[in-house]
Amino acid sequence: MNGIFITFEGPDGAGKTTQIQLLTQALREEGRECVATREPGGTFISDQIRAILLNPEHKEMASHTEVLLYAASRAQHVHEVIIPALAEGKIVLCDRYIDASIAYQAYGLGADLQHVELINRYASDGLQPHRTYMLDIPVEAGMERLHRRSGVSGKPAGLDRIEQRERDYHSRVRAGFQRIAEQAPDRVLLVRADRSAEEVAEEIMSDCKRLLHYT
Repeated sequence: MNGIFITFEGPDGAGKTTQIQLLTQALREEGRECVATREPGGTFISDQIRAILLNPEHKEMASHTEVLLYAASRAQHVHEVIIPALAEGKIVLCDRYIDASIAYQAYGLGADLQHVELINRYASDGLQPHRTYMLDIPVEAGMERLHRRSGVSGKPAGLDRIEQRERDYHSRVRAGFQRIAEQAPDRVLLVRADRSAEEVAEEIMSDCKRLLHYT
C-alpha cells in the first residue's frame, strides 16, 4: 500500500470534523487524491452499526457489546474503504479510529485495555495510521460546543448516547487520549483545540506537509 493514512482523534467537541474538512480541501487544492471518512460508519453496513451504537434509547447496552460493535463497524470500514483507497495511493483522512476505542471504552468505560487492543488489532488487520492528529480540549469547553451545535443548553436532548454520558466519563476519555499521545509520540501530534479553527488548521497543515514530504 502506497497511500497515507491519517486519523483525527480527541474528546467530543474538539472540532475533528471541521479540521478534516479543512485539510481535505487544502490537499485537494494541491492536486492530491483524498478520501475523507469517519468511524463508526463509512460504509452501508458500518452506518447501520453506528445507528445502534449512538441511539440514546440503547441505555442498557453492555460495555462488552459496545466494544464488539465498534470493532465490527471498523472491520467493515477498513476492508471496504480504507485498505482499497490506500492500495490506490490515496490519502485517507479518518474521523476516529482505534485510539477512540481505547479512550472511550478502555479508559472511559473501564473495559479491559488488552482485550480492546486485541479485538481491534484483529478487526483492522493491524493497520496503523501514519499520523494521528489528537485534538485536545477541556471537557467543559467541548461539551459547550456540543450543546451549541445541537441547539440545546445544558440538556441531553439532541446529543447521542455517548455524548450524554456524565462529565467524569468524558474526563476519563480525555485523560485516555492524552495517555495515548504520551505513549506514541512518533505517530501522534497533540494539538490544542481550544483555539480558532484557522489556528488549529495551520498547525495541522504544516505538519502534514512535512509528513507527505518524508513519507
